[in-house]
Amino acid sequence: MLSKVVIPVAGLGTRVLPASKAIPKEMLSVVDKPVIQHVVEEAVAAGFKQIILVTRSGKSAIEDHFDSHYELEAELDRKGKVSLLTSVKEILPADIEVISVRQPFAKGLGHAVLCAAAVTGGEDFAVMLPDMLIDNATTGADMQAMVERYGQSGAGQIMVEAVPEDQVERYGIVDCGGAAVEVGHGASLCGMVEKPARADAPSNLAIVGRYILPARVMDLLKDTQPGAGGEIQLTDALVQLIQEAPLEAYSMTGDIYDCGNKAGLLQANVALGLKHPETAEALKAFLARI
Repeated sequence: MLSKVVIPVAGLGTRVLPASKAIPKEMLSVVDKPVIQHVVEEAVAAGFKQIILVTRSGKSAIEDHFDSHYELEAELDRKGKVSLLTSVKEILPADIEVISVRQPFAKGLGHAVLCAAAVTGGEDFAVMLPDMLIDNATTGADMQAMVERYGQSGAGQIMVEAVPEDQVERYGIVDCGGAAVEVGHGASLCGMVEKPARADAPSNLAIVGRYILPARVMDLLKDTQPGAGGEIQLTDALVQLIQEAPLEAYSMTGDIYDCGNKAGLLQANVALGLKHPETAEALKAFLARI
């Protein structure tokens, strides 16, 4: 049974500077919650019990957010602000464990995942990137679907989304041997490439930051040499994995927002703000006015 999810949060957040100069990018707000809380809620809804944050110095605010805050809770309780007290006191269910490990040097996503090896042990695990916010996160629908597919087939899962062909150079792109992958379904992978030129892209299916992987990946990452950008790429280890074990691409059903850049963060706030009971009407009126 899958229980562990690795969430790399050690990035510098350069795409959202200067907002991330003193505040971790993962703590930037989408409506009334930081991005990282939305992602963790997605993991919890999908059934994961152990959240492994791969972090670095200067990012203690993320760990603090998931810890108790006695003074704040006592003050809200004294003032009878029950709903606010609940919102800060019950961020995570009691059976969820948050563990932090350090990535001392920025050596890429593959290296960040490898930093969690001592905690994942010999267990299969998930990886979720904290920049990517899925609008069905509170139900965990897409992650849950990948967990179920993994349980049924035993094949590692990589979440993908079809992107315009003129944007493939921005993403890791998967190769399904020309097979069509319908939304909500999957197909076997025969390869993947990191940020290919448009003419070289094997498909328009982009990796969107959600993975369910066998424990074997950790062994492969130990021997993975620096690749694109001089960093240890998770994609390179997965290319090796395909040679010895099945991997599948799962085409997501939800809408995804890249909150690691300014436009994506604004889009996420609008999309989720239009669904939030406290902000929907005022936001609709404002958007209509402008």
